Amino acid sequence: MRVMPSMDAPLSPSAPPGADHRWYPVGTHITVRGLTKRFDGVTVYENFDLDIAKGRITSVFGPNGCGKSTLINMISGILPFDGGQILFEGKEAHETRIGYVFQNYREAVFPWMRAIDNIRYPLQFLDLTKAERQALLDRVVDSFDVSFDLNRYPYQMSGGQQQLVSIMRALVVEPEVLFLDEPFSALDYEMVMFLRGILQKVLKEREVTTLLVSHDLDEAVLLADEVLLLTKRPTRVAERLVFDAPRPRSVDTTITPGFVQTKTRALEVFQREVRA
Repeated sequence: MRVMPSMDAPLSPSAPPGADHRWYPVGTHITVRGLTKRFDGVTVYENFDLDIAKGRITSVFGPNGCGKSTLINMISGILPFDGGQILFEGKEAHETRIGYVFQNYREAVFPWMRAIDNIRYPLQFLDLTKAERQALLDRVVDSFDVSFDLNRYPYQMSGGQQQLVSIMRALVVEPEVLFLDEPFSALDYEMVMFLRGILQKVLKEREVTTLLVSHDLDEAVLLADEVLLLTKRPTRVAERLVFDAPRPRSVDTTITPGFVQTKTRALEVFQREVRA
């Protein structure tokens, strides 16, 4: 399927002549064109277009059932779609190094493996020497400044510790793109605050392009550089809100004028779409 980007967007100078599927707007990491998805005859997405900037954290927020998780699952390659094209700087998903953190950490971690082996697991699929794999493992552990014993098994750890292991496993391969599907929804508030803080620090240090799905509007605004607000089905982009508060962001950020203004606008758009 031949898909060209919008004519008002500059094209990547690296695109080889004749390779239209390799062209993408400059500065864009993820390019979605003409995306279509139906479940049992019900249209969720139809001719859906989206550009996600490189190195930024984008949160996805919208009414229940609008297809937030469906969107990131299609982009990440987990879920097939009925039409359209999704590219990562002109590459297909299978050519891109991707990390994914699921909501249910209990099903995501391997219970028969120690935490350190869970984190190490994806490295076996990379064409690296033993020393290179160990260096990546050491880097991710050092980045998160882990304070608990990684030689323990998942059943010996708290839920928050298990989810931290899942996050480190997703990042150990140094992904180009990271997907987070409500990663904190099953955790207590103290652990949520800790993980929000450490994760945004690591993501900005590494400049990983990140898509976060959240049902928590405060979280969606707090963590993101941009909030992507969706409509009801068939899903479109209702509005995109930039939030450029300095990092690190904390609870104190949520009482700043910029945060309140961005959240208020997001809530207005959300309520409008729910009533539509």
